[in-house]
Amino acid sequence: MNVTTRRMTLWGTLGLLLLAALVYTFMPQPVPVDLVEARHGPLLITIDEEGETRVRDIYVLSAPVAGRALRIEAEVGDSVVAGETVVAEIEPIDPSFLDPRSEAQARADINAAESARDLALAQLDSARAELEFAESELQRARQLVRDKLISEHALDEAERGYKTRKAELATARAALQMSSFELERARAQLVSPVSPHERHERCECVPLRAPVNGRILRVLHESEGVVNAGEPLVEIGNPEDLEIVTDLLSTDAVRATAGQRVIIRQWGGEQTLEGQVRRVEPFGFTKVSALGIEEQRVNVIIDITSPPEAWARLGHGYQLETRIVLSEQPDALKLPLTALFRDGSRWAVYIVEAGRAQLRHVEVGEHSQLEAGILQGLKAGERVIEHPGNRIADGVRITARRSEPAR
Repeated sequence: MNVTTRRMTLWGTLGLLLLAALVYTFMPQPVPVDLVEARHGPLLITIDEEGETRVRDIYVLSAPVAGRALRIEAEVGDSVVAGETVVAEIEPIDPSFLDPRSEAQARADINAAESARDLALAQLDSARAELEFAESELQRARQLVRDKLISEHALDEAERGYKTRKAELATARAALQMSSFELERARAQLVSPVSPHERHERCECVPLRAPVNGRILRVLHESEGVVNAGEPLVEIGNPEDLEIVTDLLSTDAVRATAGQRVIIRQWGGEQTLEGQVRRVEPFGFTKVSALGIEEQRVNVIIDITSPPEAWARLGHGYQLETRIVLSEQPDALKLPLTALFRDGSRWAVYIVEAGRAQLRHVEVGEHSQLEAGILQGLKAGERVIEHPGNRIADGVRITARRSEPAR
C-alpha cells in the first residue's frame, strides 16, 4: 500500500467517525420523565381549610357600675364555680379635683349651711321657750277651770296653744337636723382625692361572681384601676366544650352541609380526629388573603366527635387543619391531577408504550385537590407521565426518571 492509499484510508476513517458523531449529536434523545402507575384505592373528595378551636359558649364578665376595680388575683386557667367564686370586686371611685371656682362655691355653700344651722338652733330655742310658756298656761287654765273662774272655752284655747307650740318645737328640731345634713353635704363637696380616708376596710364593694362553671380564659383588666360600666373584665368558658370554626370560600361553602364528616389533622397530636359539620352560617364576609386579594368567606362550625380524652390538650384558639368530606369512594381508579391535561375539550394523559409517549383521552370523575378518579380510558397498572411538559408529544421517545404508583 502506497502513501496515497494510506492517507485516503486515514482521512476516510476520520470522516466516518466525525459523521457518526454528528448523527449521534443531532439525533433526538429520549426525554426524561417521571412516571406514575394508575392504581385502585380510596378516593376522598374534600374541602381542605385551616380552622381554629373555640369554646362553644364564652361569658364576658363586665363591670355593672362605674368604679375602681380592685386587682384581679385570678389567673388564666383557674376553675370557677357559678354563683360562688368571686372573680372581681369594684369599689366606689375617688372624688375628682375641684377647680378654683368650684372650690369657692363649695366653701360658700358650707358658710351658708352653717348660717342655716345657727338659724335653726335659734328657732329651736324659741320653740322650746314658747312650749314652756304654753305648758304653764295650760296648767294654770286647768286650775282655773276647776275653781270655776274661767270657761271651758278658755281651757280649750290653752290646750290648742300648747299643742301648737309642741308641733312648732318638732318642726324646729327637724329644721335643725335638715340644716345639719345640708352642712355635711356642703362639706362633702370639698373632699379631695388626696384627702386621707380608709379604703377596703369599710368599703361596700360590688362583688362579681362567676356566672357559670368553667375556667378563666382571659383576664382583660388585671391591674387595679377605674373602669366604666359595661367594660369587660374577664372571659369565662368551659374548655372541655370545644367547637371548630373554619372560614371557607363562598364557592366551597355552598357544597358543605350539616352532618358531613370532617377529618381533623395537624392539630398537634399523632392521630387524626373525627368531626362533623354542625352549621354553615348564612352570612358571608370579606377577608383579604395573604396575597392581598379580597375573598368572600363563610364560617362553618364543626363539632369534634372523637372521644374527649383524645383531644384533651386542645384549648381555645388552637390552629388545626380540617378536611370536610364531600364524597368517599373506597375503591376507585385514580391518578394525580398533575398527570392530566386538557386536549381541546377533553381530558388526556400520556401513557408509556414501547418507550414512547402515547396520547390517550380519558373520562375523569370526581377529583380532589391532589388526585382524580378515572372512569374510562385507563386500566390499573398502566404507567402514565406525571408531569407532561411542552417537550412531550405523541410518539416522543422517553426515558423513566422515576416511577411511582398513584397515591
